[in-house]
Parts: sequence; structure tokens; C-alpha cells
Amino acid sequence: MTTKTLGREAAGLVVALHERGTPVFRLADVEALAGLSSASARSFARTLVDRGVAARLTPGLFVLVPFELGAAREYLGEPLVVARELMAGNDYYVSHGSAMEHHRMLTQPQFDVVVSTPSQRRALTIMGSGFRFVRCPRRWMWGYGPVWVTKRERVAVSDLERTIIDGLRLPVYCGGVSEVAKGLWLRRVDIDVARLIDYAVRLDVGAVVRRLGFLLELYEMADPARLDRLRDTLTATYALLDPLLPAEGRHLRRWRLRLNLAPDELRAVIAT
Repeated sequence: MTTKTLGREAAGLVVALHERGTPVFRLADVEALAGLSSASARSFARTLVDRGVAARLTPGLFVLVPFELGAAREYLGEPLVVARELMAGNDYYVSHGSAMEHHRMLTQPQFDVVVSTPSQRRALTIMGSGFRFVRCPRRWMWGYGPVWVTKRERVAVSDLERTIIDGLRLPVYCGGVSEVAKGLWLRRVDIDVARLIDYAVRLDVGAVVRRLGFLLELYEMADPARLDRLRDTLTATYALLDPLLPAEGRHLRRWRLRLNLAPDELRAVIAT
């Protein structure tokens, strides 16, 4: 078995990366920090991987393997940082179930990292962890900002209110409307309801407005005037309360919703 020994050049690169606080690195970083040509940088990176000093995440993208892991060869690092690096400087933010997990809105762990971005990207699996990319039109790229995910690394994550809005738009990436409702309730003290309503009106997606209004009313989180602001935007069409469930259940005219998820079930999820 190859040992994790470091030559002078490798040790210098590892030190430089740690000083920058960037354990995830690219071939361009190897070229710049080690003063190597492109071909030499590729060979150097391959040696680092062979020795278990670094792990290859995707072609040209690597992460330093902590020495305390011993002989371990596979190491992902912080998944949200990896998600940021996969975007390679393009606009993005961590969203849906992953943002819910960051904001402590979930009671179950998430196994995929969900990223919203204006670009179309295919899902990836890296060392057993999934990375899913949700297309978000550029005009909807708001309601997020940098947050610390390690002592030295920041990643763009949707704020509490935008996380709820995204979950109500595409609950498939959160585990369904009941999970979004639970997250809404868990963080009800910290959520700015006025901002939440502003976001829903700004997004201007009828199903989101309907689902949000219904939940805010069900959980008594908004006064009548704020609920009226949402209802004033409704059209005559109906939407499913949870698009992941069969199209059944009674129609609620007040919110133009088909209640295929019973209100009693939504009350029960906040009691557990």
C-alpha cells in the first residue's frame, strides 16, 4: 500500500492550500502555487491522489484528505463547499432540502445536496453523495447570501423565507409539502412573515401563493390583512396542495386548492 508521504513540493502545496483555507482545489491552483506547467500539474495531482494526500472529486477538481484519516483514500469534505466549487464561479445558491437542513428545519438528514442555478446542469454522484441542480431563472435569483459552513468557508444559501418559498414551488426537492410545513413551524419564531409574503408575491407563482396562504392560515401565523394580500393575487384555477400526491380530495375555494393532503395531517406533523 502506498504511504501518505510528502515530498518538498507536495508539502509546500498542501501548506499553501491550508493557508488559503481552501482544501478543495483545481489543477489551475496546482499550476499557480507550485509553479508547474499544465502537464506537470496533472501529473503532480495524480501523484497526490495515488499517495492518498488528495482525493479526486471530478476531472480537475480535488480535495485534500486530512492526515488524521490515516490510510483513507475516499474523502468528500464539506458537501456544501464541494457544491460551491462544482459551480466554478457561476451563479448559484444551496436551496430546498439542503437549505432546510442548514437552517435546522428538518428532522431527517438529507443525502443529496440541492443547488439552484440559472444554468442547466446534470445531477452528479460523488463518493456516494448526490448533487442535484434545480434550474432557477435569473430573474428569481434573490433571497440568498453567504453563510459560514466551516470555520473558513462560506457558501451561498437561501435565507429562511426563500427556503420556504422554494420548497412550496418544488416540494419534490424537500420531501413533500408536509416537510416544508414542518420546517415552517419549526422556525416560526425566526421567520419574517411579511418578507415571506413579499417573496411569494414577487415570485408570482400561483401554486406557491395558494400553498403559503393556506399554511399561514392553518398555523395562525398571519393576520387577515396579510392573508388578504395573498388572496388578492389568486386566479380562478385550482392547484394541488401537494403535487407529489394523487389528485384527490376536496376543493377549498378560499385558497383555490385541492386538498390532497388533509389539514389534520398537517396539524399532526407539527405535533410530533
